[in-house]
Amino acid sequence: MIFGRSDATINRHGLRMGTSELYSAVEALPEVMDSMVVDLEYLGKESYMPLFVVLRAGVSLDDALRKRIHDAIKTALSPRFIPNEIFQVAEIPRTLSGKKQELPIKKLMLGHPLEKVVNKDAMANPGCLDWYVNLAREHLARTA
Repeated sequence: MIFGRSDATINRHGLRMGTSELYSAVEALPEVMDSMVVDLEYLGKESYMPLFVVLRAGVSLDDALRKRIHDAIKTALSPRFIPNEIFQVAEIPRTLSGKKQELPIKKLMLGHPLEKVVNKDAMANPGCLDWYVNLAREHLARTA
């Protein structure tokens, strides 16, 4: 019997988990309105997992909130699923039907060109992509 599916699965240090479990833990915090995680796996390199969070108005991502997010993930899931970095973003990219665009952002972060990984016409908020494109460039420059 199938009750749902997860297109995005995180495999951190041999443990597999659907991203929705991480979202449940993080979005239970009152400061977090929305979130998205991608697990970038590299051949021969350690994985890199950034977490993107949209915070309530007036809240900013400081060390105390980072610790609360880490603690929420550690308690609900496992310390293995603590992200490498947490970024405060204005929006999570979504399809017209509201689905988080995890796979396109993962491919973008791995160096694929934007026009090959996402159809802007099928997005609810294509304007948010510029921020992710810039982050992908910075990340690729750091890991080259």
